[in-house]
Amino acid sequence: MAKCERCGKATRFGHNVSHSNVRTKRQFKPNIQRATVLQDGRRVRKYLCAKCIKTLSRNE
Repeated sequence: MAKCERCGKATRFGHNVSHSNVRTKRQFKPNIQRATVLQDGRRVRKYLCAKCIKTLSRNE
């Protein structure tokens, strides 16, 4: 579910790096929200990232 249905942005993985350079695993999660958008003239609920919601609202 943590994947944008428009751009495909999903959870990314990396490391937290401490002052002593110890690396521990971490996740970078996208800002996924449920939004209602117009698709082919009808309203559809989709899971979109905040950037895609902003882009769609700007184009309307």
